[in-house]
Amino acid sequence: MDNTTHRSTEVLFRPFRLKGLELPNRIVMPAMGFHGADGGVPGDDVADFYARRANGQVGLMFTEGVYIDHPVSGNNPILMRFHGENPLNGWAQVVRRVHAAGGRLIPELWHVGLIYRTEDVLKGLEPVFRPEEGQISPSGYIMPNRKVADGMNQAQIDAVIDAFARGAEMAQAIGFDAVELHGAHGYLIDQFFWEGFNRRTDGYGGSVRNRARFAAEIVAEIRHGVGPDFPIVMRISQFKLQDYDAKVARDPQEMEQWLGPLVDAGVDMFDCSQRRFWEPEFAGSPLNLAGWVKKVSGLPTIAVGSVGLDVDMLASMGQARAPEARSLDGLIAMMERGDFDLVAVGRSLLADPDWPVKVQDRRFDALIPFTPAIMAESTALKPYSGGD
Repeated sequence: MDNTTHRSTEVLFRPFRLKGLELPNRIVMPAMGFHGADGGVPGDDVADFYARRANGQVGLMFTEGVYIDHPVSGNNPILMRFHGENPLNGWAQVVRRVHAAGGRLIPELWHVGLIYRTEDVLKGLEPVFRPEEGQISPSGYIMPNRKVADGMNQAQIDAVIDAFARGAEMAQAIGFDAVELHGAHGYLIDQFFWEGFNRRTDGYGGSVRNRARFAAEIVAEIRHGVGPDFPIVMRISQFKLQDYDAKVARDPQEMEQWLGPLVDAGVDMFDCSQRRFWEPEFAGSPLNLAGWVKKVSGLPTIAVGSVGLDVDMLASMGQARAPEARSLDGLIAMMERGDFDLVAVGRSLLADPDWPVKVQDRRFDALIPFTPAIMAESTALKPYSGGD
């Protein structure tokens, strides 16, 4: 594959501002998981990782998905928590290290909802639902054709909304630069968005607009707590881990119904997770997911999905083949015409923390290529939950 980039990369290095968040360039590192937390607490290795990318001139970084303070927000003991004295002190240290290196950092607040145990899936075991763990979801579906529990009642909905709001207020107090809500990939917020899981007949179900109500109420409660100037980012996706062909919005009109309540509630930017950023979202238009979300919502967007590589994350994990480098010309052309505002680079930043510096200097031959061995052998971050 010809990976030569002929176009100027200047558009990637224009400053960007979102309320009080000022970025030196348009390059973002998306949420990726450590899979090696000690009791959910980020240690020096986590701080080292993020600080190293900040030194490499990554404009903005998101933490891995972090479990909010709710009894069943997540069941994987090797992923990070965002509650309790030790985890929060650990994250405060990470923020200090990143800021000292000139970086910006945003936590991705996460509630997994009703899913199969992550460790079962990672070990290749047959997924087993364990009702004794008390997982919650909009309607009790663990797959679109498999109902295994009751749906959430209003008290449970209110408790999750409160937990997200407390997490956002803690992020602000610790010194993070904004907050992101994980509303993608088939986890709890996304389980409300998607009709495959949301079969409710009350105000949280039915139409696309109603299915956005839960997320909108979370955003509104966060906005009330953090004030008008602290940016709120919402991560969304069409695809789900349970169904890669799923669609929340089948056309621009449904997308408007989906995003409108979120914009009205106070979202400032959308982080648009797509497996391959170059693929159009709807027929008859070259716009990708981030492009359509920007067009419909009027807000800035982040595009993500195999940037700089020619295959998506699943393929690069050995299910198909190792990725090859891909020219940035197509990405740059989309940014130059204003399709989206920021671009998230995942696997390439795992391989090469200096990716932004080398791209700006056009030292493409000096880029360290990503290989599956980097994930297999590293104790650092690994893409997860859609990743890059």
